[in-house]
Amino acid sequence: MNTEIIKINRENVDKEKILIAAEIIRSGGLVAFPTETVYGLGADAYNESAVKKIFIAKGRPSDNPLIVHISENIPIMEIVESFPEKAEMLKEKFWPGPLTLILKKNKKIPGVVTGNLDTVAVRMPSHPVAKMLIDLSERAIAAPSANISGKPSPTKPEHVIRDLFGKIDIIIDAGGVDIGLESTVVDLTKNPPVIYRPGKITVRDIESVLGEIALSPLARAELKFENIVALSPGMKYRHYSPDTPLILYEGEKDKIIEKIKNDLEELKRNDKRVGLIIMDENVVSDKTIVFDSWNVEDIAKNIFSALREMDENGLDFILVQGIKDVDLGLAVMNRLRKAASKVIKLND
Repeated sequence: MNTEIIKINRENVDKEKILIAAEIIRSGGLVAFPTETVYGLGADAYNESAVKKIFIAKGRPSDNPLIVHISENIPIMEIVESFPEKAEMLKEKFWPGPLTLILKKNKKIPGVVTGNLDTVAVRMPSHPVAKMLIDLSERAIAAPSANISGKPSPTKPEHVIRDLFGKIDIIIDAGGVDIGLESTVVDLTKNPPVIYRPGKITVRDIESVLGEIALSPLARAELKFENIVALSPGMKYRHYSPDTPLILYEGEKDKIIEKIKNDLEELKRNDKRVGLIIMDENVVSDKTIVFDSWNVEDIAKNIFSALREMDENGLDFILVQGIKDVDLGLAVMNRLRKAASKVIKLND
C-alpha cells in the first residue's frame, strides 16, 4: 500500500489537507492522526469492514476493544444507549480531553469496535487536528494507538511511520503530542465507577467530581490478564513492550540505585550491552537516558519515546528506575509494569 504523509502545523491547521484525510475515513480507509495523548489509527466507527482493517494493520487481537473518538458535532447518543448524570458531570469537567468513558453502547456501533461487548469506550479529544478530522469526516472515528500491537505507543510521527508505513492510507504528521500517555479509562456501567487505566486525569481528579470510585487492580498492572475479558483498551494483553527485555525496579530510591549498579556490573562482566532509564545522572551505561524524578509530566511525555530509542541501540537489557505510583506517576508505572519482562521490588 502507498502511504501518504501529510504534514500539518497544529497552530494553523490546513483545512484542505485535513479534508484529504477525512475523505479517506469516509471511504473506508485508515488514517493515523495525532491526539493530545498519543497518535491514533482511525477508521469510520460505523463501518465494520473499515474497522477490521485496523486490527489487520496493527496485528491487534479482535477481542481488544477500540475507543470511539467524537467531537462536539457528533451526537453522543449515536454512540451510547444512555448518557447518565455521572457521565454529564465528567464531560462538563474533562471533555474535550484525555478521558475515556465506558457506557452501554448504541446498536449503531458494530461489535468489531467493542470486542462484541454491550459497552463502548468513547472520548472527545482536544487536539485541534483530531477535532477537525472528526468534524470534516462527519462521523465518529474508532481508533487505538497507531503502532504495532503490543509495542510502545507512538508519541511522534516518526514512530507511526516506522510501524505502519505501507500498511495504512495516510499518516498526519503534526509533530510530537502533548501528554504522551493514553487517556484515563473510567467504567460508568459499574457502581461505584471503576478506573481501568490511569492517565493524565488522575484518580484524585475523578474523585473530585464523582466522589467514591474504585481502582481496578488493572490500573496498577497488578492482575494477570490472560484470562480476563477486555472491557476497555489496554486491559488484557501485554502492552508498550520494547523488543529488548526490560527490567523495572521499584521501591526506595537509594535501594533501587544500589541494586541497578550491582546488576549493571554483573551484566557488564557477562559482556551484555545495557541501557538505563534512570533519575541519577551519575550512573551511566552503553545507552543512558536521565529523567528528573520531580518532573513526572516530562517522564510521562517521553517514556514511550525513550523505550523506542533504547530498542535502536542493539542492547541486551534495559534497566528502568521506577517512580512513585501516585497521581500521574500511577499512569507511568502502569505502562512500565506492562512493558516489563521482570519487576524487581525493593522494600521501602
